[in-house]
Amino acid sequence: MSILDSVILGIVEGITEFLPISSTGHLILTSHLLGLKQDAFEKTFEIAIQLGAILSVVSIYREKLVRSLELWKKLIAAFIPTGILGLLLHHYVEKLFSPTVVCGALIVWGIVFIVVELLHSEKEHHVEKPEEVSYLQAVGIGLFQSLAMVPGTSRSGATIIGGMVLGLKRFAATEFSFLLAIPTMFAATGFELVKNFDSLSADNWLALAVGFFVAFVFAYISVKWLLNYVKHHTFIPFGVYRIVVGILFILFLL
Repeated sequence: MSILDSVILGIVEGITEFLPISSTGHLILTSHLLGLKQDAFEKTFEIAIQLGAILSVVSIYREKLVRSLELWKKLIAAFIPTGILGLLLHHYVEKLFSPTVVCGALIVWGIVFIVVELLHSEKEHHVEKPEEVSYLQAVGIGLFQSLAMVPGTSRSGATIIGGMVLGLKRFAATEFSFLLAIPTMFAATGFELVKNFDSLSADNWLALAVGFFVAFVFAYISVKWLLNYVKHHTFIPFGVYRIVVGILFILFLL
């Protein structure tokens, strides 16, 4: 992998990690277009640079994270279902990392987004802040997050949809999704780095560092933009985008 490849993948990761369009799916499709093989390092790279994106959320929400132990408890409760299912199903999930699966998941979840948004109506009693999420809602959102083990689904997309279905307002669901990424992606990144540490050479570490930094910068911009966007708009455009990209790439593969 060249430094240019790592920059491109870092930009894609940073922009798409927190948008509900599947960062993993876009990384797989981008790698396919760049002619990169999905070898051990490539897969590790795609997981590890997500940590750069996650640190942008830590930076944005650092005061809230330091101040609220109760919030941390709810994030851990939400992480538990994903952690357990991830360990149990890891070997099966690895076999799903292909452009075909990504395209299918992009289209299916694009339809889900549109349907949920058309049916969604925010009520006064709906949760307005991540700190107000109940433990039952947190675990439920964690179960939705587990669906994102299928590449192309979108971790942020599944958790945002899950939050809205379970009684969170759109903005609160988005913020909880961002915060839930912290324990989830730290665990996933640590697991992948330990498992594939032997595949990393000096050249690989340089590419990893570049991708990590680029992902951090672009994720910070993306998070700030999306937080402002959801105050006044629905996620229907993202659903349409997912369907269009999925169809276009299927046609490209054919």
